[in-house]
Amino acid sequence: VQLQASGGGLVQTGGSLRLACAISGRGFTTHAEGWFRQAPGKERDFVAAINWSGSTTYYADSAKGRFTISRDNAKNTVYLQMNSLKPEDTAVYYCATGPGIFTVVSRYESWGQGTLVTVSS
Repeated sequence: VQLQASGGGLVQTGGSLRLACAISGRGFTTHAEGWFRQAPGKERDFVAAINWSGSTTYYADSAKGRFTISRDNAKNTVYLQMNSLKPEDTAVYYCATGPGIFTVVSRYESWGQGTLVTVSS
């Protein structure tokens, strides 16, 4: 399985970005996907996750009300819409796939390479 994250960039405080995670190299699956982020010098933290059908989502407190995770299974792509961005959202954002919705890094099996989001004040 390969995951390719894209959509990062530089945005001002209050702005929006939509990240995409393109998944390839697998057939039908009931795996879930998650987004994590890692700021310089910090651990990789959970942001949001979505189950295989899109019927269930889960968010970190920091993402609730501002971020929305979604998926398009016809395109094998998972999205993270990020609104009302803050400087503290600055990080490398990673997508990952695993057997269910989990908030811990170790439960995910495959990871994308990450995309950098920088929010200027």
